[in-house]
Amino acid sequence: MKIKQKSWYPWLVVALLWVVALLNYMDRQMLSTMKVSMEVDIQELVNYENFGRLMAVFLLIYGVMSPFAGLVADRINRKWLIVGSLGVWSFVTLMMGYCTNFNQLYILRAIMGISEALYIPAGLSLITEYHRGNTRSLAVGIHMTGLYVGQAMGGFGATVAQTWSWQTAFHSFGLIGLIYSFFLIFFLSEKRDEIFVPHKKSNISESLKSIRNSLGMLLGIVSFWVILFYFAAPSFPGWAVKNWLPTLISGSLNIPMSMAGPLSTITIALSSFVGVIAGGILADRWITRNLRGRIYTGAMGLSLTIPALLFLGLGSSLVSVIGGGVLFGIGFGMFDANNMPILCQFVSPRHRAAGYGLMNMTGVMAGYYITKLLGKATDAGNLGPGIALLAIPVALAIILQLTVLRPQFADKTID
Repeated sequence: MKIKQKSWYPWLVVALLWVVALLNYMDRQMLSTMKVSMEVDIQELVNYENFGRLMAVFLLIYGVMSPFAGLVADRINRKWLIVGSLGVWSFVTLMMGYCTNFNQLYILRAIMGISEALYIPAGLSLITEYHRGNTRSLAVGIHMTGLYVGQAMGGFGATVAQTWSWQTAFHSFGLIGLIYSFFLIFFLSEKRDEIFVPHKKSNISESLKSIRNSLGMLLGIVSFWVILFYFAAPSFPGWAVKNWLPTLISGSLNIPMSMAGPLSTITIALSSFVGVIAGGILADRWITRNLRGRIYTGAMGLSLTIPALLFLGLGSSLVSVIGGGVLFGIGFGMFDANNMPILCQFVSPRHRAAGYGLMNMTGVMAGYYITKLLGKATDAGNLGPGIALLAIPVALAIILQLTVLRPQFADKTID
């Protein structure tokens, strides 16, 4: 019996991709905590607006590439797409350690956006093929914890940079990813459901027609537009917290970035870990009794982020800021564990990677906008109030989601 036919292999796939998810977020996130160390060698980073541009270009490219990444993942072998994506962004991370000016960092950050965008739609769609029924939300949730742990480990970029150098941080983490990409070649396997017929097109015209049909199908569903907004609105605070929380905590509590970086990322990561596991288990049980169980679980999670944003943005004590971070992490984790499973209730396997790619685009473009905006707000001394105001789009998303999303299936299997 082949290894992928073993009963435990679907969980091995989650474990394998958990590490990829960790590396995905660790490599992108550690830059946000190493500003102080890097600005000594790269003077342009002294300005917060320039630093915001560096963070934002990743989001812009990542967002633009996401729909393309999803369409590709629906049409080719996802194993090799994941291996190639990991290999490229790990090499880019390694090369960032050799940068000597802002423009070099900017270009490499843009290339990282392309390579990292290819992973998430492919990885999540592969997991949902291996996990159907009442393990899907938990499997996706466990995978998402890899992102949170990667975010937390990225926070140690500041510690490594202070102890050795920021170049050492990039070199070390990049090399780890390159080695792991070779490991995946031997243990990760593709899986296509028996009802899925891979696209086989003989020319460019037919391929473009297939893509138009896929996009037309997705964008012709009212529920999908609601899912897009539901995914995008929380992305404003989601990306704001990922990219600016170390700066916010350092300023609010008057502590050095070498402490604020790990404190902020570990707080969010650990609480998000609790949120995705709790949200995954709750949704998997709830959907056996109610088709809207996953939707209700996601709404519960988002509701927790509203007071959390107020504590984070307006608090000035350790208890309020860290308490807000814990509450935000738990709520966002519950939301995060159910995004792809909710999509699976409205979209068939043939189009799920493309659907998540479009979701990723809307979410990341929201992150691109808010990252640049908060860079200017930080220079003006208004970072905290800006983060607190992000509770408004979250509240709108909850209302729209509960009003409109009414699935007919626990798992839609045909177009």
